[in-house]
Amino acid sequence: MKINRYQPICTVFVFAFLVACSTKKDSFVSRNYHAMTTQYNILYNGGVGFDKGVADIQNKSKNNFWKRLPVEKMQLSDGSISDTVHNANFDLAETKATKAIQKHSMNIGGKERNYQTDEAYLMLGKARYYDQRFVPALDAFNYILYKYPNSSTIHEAKIWREKTNMRLGNDALVIKNLSKLLKEYRLKNQALANANAVLAEAFLNLEEKDSAVAKLQIAQKNTKVNTEKARYRFILGQLYEELGKNQQALSSYQSVIDMNRKADREYVIQAYARKAQLFDFQNGDKEQMAKMFAQLVENRENRPFLDVIYHQMGVYYDKSNEPVAALKHYNLSLKKAKDNTYLAASNYRNLGNMYFKSAEFPLAAKYYDSTLVKLDKNTREFAQIEKVRKNLDDVIKYDALAHTNDSILKVAALSDTDRIVYFGNHIEALKKKEAQEALIKKQKEALANFEKSGKGAPNDLLLQPNMPLRSVPKLDTGSGTTTFYFYNPTTVAFGQLEFQKIWGKRNANGYWRTSTTSGDVTIATISDDLPAGVESPKITDKVSDKYSVAYYLNQIPTDKKVVDSINKERNFAYYQLGVIYKEKFKEYALATAKLEKVLEQNPEEKLVLPTLYNLYKLYQITDANKALAMKNRIVSEFPSSRYAQIISNTDANNSNAETPEKAYNQYYKLFQEEQFVDVLDKLNTAIIQFSGDEIAPKLELLRANTQAKLFGVTAYKKALEEVVAQYPNTEEGKQAQDILSTQVPALEKMEFTTTAKSWKILFKVGLRSEPQTKEIEEKIKQFIADEKIEQRSYSYDVYTDKENFIVIHHIKSEAYANDIINYMTVNKQYTINQPAIIISSDNYRVVQIKKNLDSYLASKKQ
Repeated sequence: MKINRYQPICTVFVFAFLVACSTKKDSFVSRNYHAMTTQYNILYNGGVGFDKGVADIQNKSKNNFWKRLPVEKMQLSDGSISDTVHNANFDLAETKATKAIQKHSMNIGGKERNYQTDEAYLMLGKARYYDQRFVPALDAFNYILYKYPNSSTIHEAKIWREKTNMRLGNDALVIKNLSKLLKEYRLKNQALANANAVLAEAFLNLEEKDSAVAKLQIAQKNTKVNTEKARYRFILGQLYEELGKNQQALSSYQSVIDMNRKADREYVIQAYARKAQLFDFQNGDKEQMAKMFAQLVENRENRPFLDVIYHQMGVYYDKSNEPVAALKHYNLSLKKAKDNTYLAASNYRNLGNMYFKSAEFPLAAKYYDSTLVKLDKNTREFAQIEKVRKNLDDVIKYDALAHTNDSILKVAALSDTDRIVYFGNHIEALKKKEAQEALIKKQKEALANFEKSGKGAPNDLLLQPNMPLRSVPKLDTGSGTTTFYFYNPTTVAFGQLEFQKIWGKRNANGYWRTSTTSGDVTIATISDDLPAGVESPKITDKVSDKYSVAYYLNQIPTDKKVVDSINKERNFAYYQLGVIYKEKFKEYALATAKLEKVLEQNPEEKLVLPTLYNLYKLYQITDANKALAMKNRIVSEFPSSRYAQIISNTDANNSNAETPEKAYNQYYKLFQEEQFVDVLDKLNTAIIQFSGDEIAPKLELLRANTQAKLFGVTAYKKALEEVVAQYPNTEEGKQAQDILSTQVPALEKMEFTTTAKSWKILFKVGLRSEPQTKEIEEKIKQFIADEKIEQRSYSYDVYTDKENFIVIHHIKSEAYANDIINYMTVNKQYTINQPAIIISSDNYRVVQIKKNLDSYLASKKQ
């Protein structure tokens, strides 16, 4: 029985009713007394508290329109299944319902005589449900179904029970029970809407979107609550989007918009935003879209939602390739955003993307930093943007290096006259900029003083920003106006250059026509008698005035080696940028431009082939004809290179179907077992086979380490340089660069020593499986076993791909090593027909690292 929440409590009326009924049986009086007291006193007060609690939930639960909305607006806590009361209003409702049950229940002969008791149980279950104590709520609803099968609230109780089952994760059971209810009974409109809404959410939990759409359609048609109708229609639009049915989605969003003030304003604004996102930029009416945005901004009712509107306008202009308008509206959205954290993050992210596309990487990095501050660290989006941000560190580094070296090389290539003009213009622009900054600073100080003291005339004190400061002399800009000679740095520099051409450089001390030397300045000797072809010594000036052309001219590199080094750095930076754009950001146009620039700038030989190969891979994506031409160039100019093999795929073993990870693990195990020749052969094939796979850098680094074991530090260095060049932004590439910077220089400096604490005896052998090797190994093994004086050991050490050693270890002196060799020669059971090599442990390490045994033996003969 539905309780009238607004019916006043009147004890007089209740008493009159009871007196009127006093002539009937006492049981009838008692039943009606308890029912009236339950309905108009206890349940009424409980209902007031319940309504307040539901209102609190509606106000506190914020809709996250960035994701698909749940069918029911309810913010679940982390510990959703608990027995703790969170809301005082629901505590009141539960207390009143419990009181009604305990004090006014009339269970006579196994049958409830108070027709309000089922209402009390229903309120009890609802209060527990909204307080997110779903198991106790389920008990209350089940009790109604068990004890009151003929209750007027039986259908409502069944629907609430299934809502609770859904919160407990029993979605299949919910669908089964509610489908049976709808099949067996013809529910009233609101009950039908509620049942179908619950079914829709259960289907969504099971990712059955088509079934959810059908149920939501029924729910939105039958609900009498406009807020629910708007919500259901908006969710339908979201579902149609996910199903790829954009026209149906647009229709659903438009139906929300058409509700106008009947719907909550946030649903209407978000529906407009969704419509804008679905705009067809090829066939859509852009004028109509601009008009829609203008109307939304002008509408006073939309002021609380301007952050959303401006953001969507920014997205629209961004997709329309209107970056200036997009930038403006993203910033407007940021100014209006208050508590919408993800909206602010989206604005920062989109601004970062805009600056990234325009190659303004430092600005892009700053906006990505702001994005990360606003995002939840546990989301996939945070991880993706964090990865992009880290990759930008390398982009910023190499872009700055390329830009700086470009500028240096550009100026270095200018003639003396052009350099003077270039730096003269720079100085002039610098002075104007500083003058403007000084003017702005003066204005701010004057305003601050005026506001503080209230004295003075600010209009007299402050100049307009476009007015020149009187204290700054006008510079000659070539417009025909003349200025004092020494105020123009370009004219001064021309005069200095002309003077030096005639007289050389002169010190300011004494008579300028006489050559002298003073302090740190070396003065060239210029006289009419100077022999032809004799150059005067160069001057070393210490000029630190940034307004002097000489300050800049003295910093220009003139040594060819220095210029070549700068060009080398510049090309490497361009190459790194090209690879980063290609591998990390998939920006193929930017990558192609940078790599093509490398080839135009006289790169060093080791950079040419990796650049050609990367361009080949890019052209495969963007231009098939250029890819074919690049392939032919690599194969014809570098036929024996590994890149030519990869492109031609001549050595690939296509029959091997093992996974890249499994193959790598097998090769690494062989490496640990020191089967280096076998490993290298397999790696050469695998690198071609798995070209382009993520495992490729690991295979390359393992190949470099294997070459170090077989061919020494020189081959190791070359192989590491190839890893760095081909995979500069991978962990393996960075590891290779670190080894090249820290370890390889130390290995290259290693030399033979004359002092030693321990010695070794070497015997050259071939493969371990060869009979001669086995014979030598057996004799050494027998000698060590028979020797009683000291415990020794031996090992089979790989030297190169063709030669190896059997080594006797732990010998204290060179003389004792000679005694061992003599003893083995005299005793036939130990005699070995291979010459023995005596070497200290330190020198043996050098031999293994540099593969220079011949150099060691030659030094011993001297």
